[in-house]
Amino acid sequence: MREKQPTDESAWEDEEDEKDDDWGDPSDEDPESVPSKRFWSLGMIVLWIVMIFFAILVALPLFFGSSAPAAPRLVAISNAKQVGLALLEFEQEYGKFPGEVTLQAVKDSTGTDLDLSGHSANAMFRQLIAYGVQSEEMFYCLHPQTHRPDNRIGPGEALAPGEVGFSYVAGLNSKMDPALPLLAAPMKWGTTEFHEKPLKGKAVILRVDNSAKALALKGGEVAPSTEEGEKLFDPSNGLWPEGHVIDLRHPEAP
Repeated sequence: MREKQPTDESAWEDEEDEKDDDWGDPSDEDPESVPSKRFWSLGMIVLWIVMIFFAILVALPLFFGSSAPAAPRLVAISNAKQVGLALLEFEQEYGKFPGEVTLQAVKDSTGTDLDLSGHSANAMFRQLIAYGVQSEEMFYCLHPQTHRPDNRIGPGEALAPGEVGFSYVAGLNSKMDPALPLLAAPMKWGTTEFHEKPLKGKAVILRVDNSAKALALKGGEVAPSTEEGEKLFDPSNGLWPEGHVIDLRHPEAP
């Protein structure tokens, strides 16, 4: 006899359920024994992030440790050269670098209200401000007795005490020995010695030819050449003209 086909739809559904019951199930192998690809990919990402993080932590001290000490010296050298250019332009206009002999000429030609009197480096550099320099930043050098200038260049504010870091040698001109020091920093004010800590055992010297270098200090002094025993501001070292009186002007203390 011919087998009767089921007519009830539920019968068909039951039969299909039996066939499809295992669809999507993992293999008979223990699921815990099969590593998850997703687990390992996330784990590797986390591992690489941790490794990169620690590599950065190790590299940062090496990077900043080597560059940080040089930064104040680079700023001092750059600023010294800017002052040197301003001095050369000033000399072209008035025939000399700033000094008492140029004070009245600057007043007459500029009509400035700035107080140009005094014998300090600040007073000498105020003549540059009166002449047209619009920023105090170039006169800054890291020094125990200085702070960042506020760039206020009006009367009573221009190059106030503590805003100048360079000592200035008055009485020089661009026709003299190009190796003569024109600016020096960071000096112990009132002396010919230098502070060793601010620039990490170096002194920044700007010479008459507008070359600026960071020179090594020894006992708070810097030599004008490689010869031992010589001092930069010793008039008998052979660098200064015979009989020349060194007129060293230090900045004003705050």
